[in-house]
Amino acid sequence: MQHSAVPELELAHTTTRPIHWVATATALAGVVALSSGLQPDSAHAAQASGPQSKSARSTVSAPSTAGVVFPIDCGPVKAVVQKKASGDLDGDGRPETVAVVHCDAGMGTPPDGVYVLTQGVGAAKPRVVATLVAPKARETVTDFAVRDGAVLTTLLGYSTADVPSCCPDVKETAKWQWQNGTFVRSTPGNAQNV
Repeated sequence: MQHSAVPELELAHTTTRPIHWVATATALAGVVALSSGLQPDSAHAAQASGPQSKSARSTVSAPSTAGVVFPIDCGPVKAVVQKKASGDLDGDGRPETVAVVHCDAGMGTPPDGVYVLTQGVGAAKPRVVATLVAPKARETVTDFAVRDGAVLTTLLGYSTADVPSCCPDVKETAKWQWQNGTFVRSTPGNAQNV
């Protein structure tokens, strides 16, 4: 029989007792409670590094779409903000809001407009500073995000003016980024017939 050179008292930590489990559970609960207080807020949680990293994270709220008059002609019906997302697109440390807007038509699929809003320091309300997709292009936005200082969309459109509005036959992705004082559009993927 072999004997250990280490006395049994020094190996006391190798046997688990109920008090060890209680201490472990208490420590784990403390870590979980502490980590829940350290979560990023929703306005910045999805923002990865990009132009906004040039300055400290902004504590300024993104512009609201409430009360904004969008450059879309809806006749007797009103314009509706279908989707919106915010992020610092121009790297100035202040977030912009991008809104997907269409007319509140009773039926059918009205075309979308995609607009960028900003609100200057001391300004009473936000204003539209860019139109990324004009409603006259007859495109509908399906996927939409603001990520890494860019606006990303998937657009459904029409190959010719003869294609009925009910049945878009072209699908493409588009990306806009702020470059040299303007939004520049690139198409990450090629247009596909649908």
